[in-house]
Amino acid sequence: MRRFLLMALVAAALLFGLAALALASENPVEKRAQAEQVVTEFWDRVWTPPVDLQAVDDLVVEDFVLTSAGSEISGREAFRAWLKTFQTKVKDARLDAVETFANADATRVTSRWRVSARNGGVLGTKPDGRPIAFTGIAIWEIRWTPDGPKLAHNWVERSAWELYRSLTAEPSD
Repeated sequence: MRRFLLMALVAAALLFGLAALALASENPVEKRAQAEQVVTEFWDRVWTPPVDLQAVDDLVVEDFVLTSAGSEISGREAFRAWLKTFQTKVKDARLDAVETFANADATRVTSRWRVSARNGGVLGTKPDGRPIAFTGIAIWEIRWTPDGPKLAHNWVERSAWELYRSLTAEPSD
């Protein structure tokens, strides 16, 4: 029995050692690329026609949080509902990522982007269908899961004031 316990302890130590070695030898460049890729995939599948809101299930964690304009939307279902509503106000939206980069340990990804769309009543304006465009920045928290990187939190800021002014400005002659 003692010999069995000793062998079990040695096997466990070897497994833990191998796991630690695997973690220590992860390629940080590859890990950052994977973190950036999950954000890029989110933009491509959720903000580029045809919109695929099911991608939310694939790419974000169940307890996902969106912080937008100082408010928090918590949970994957609430986030999906927010997306649906927002996309009715910003019709046929197309998001183009300008720049996307991860921090050293691949737990944060920052992305600058530009959206072009048609006005569906964004910011309380008349839904006149005219072309609109705005820019923004998103900072994503990446959670590493056994299935790879997932989006855990998104802090987003957009050029809302400039967009509002362009939608409410008097026409120039």
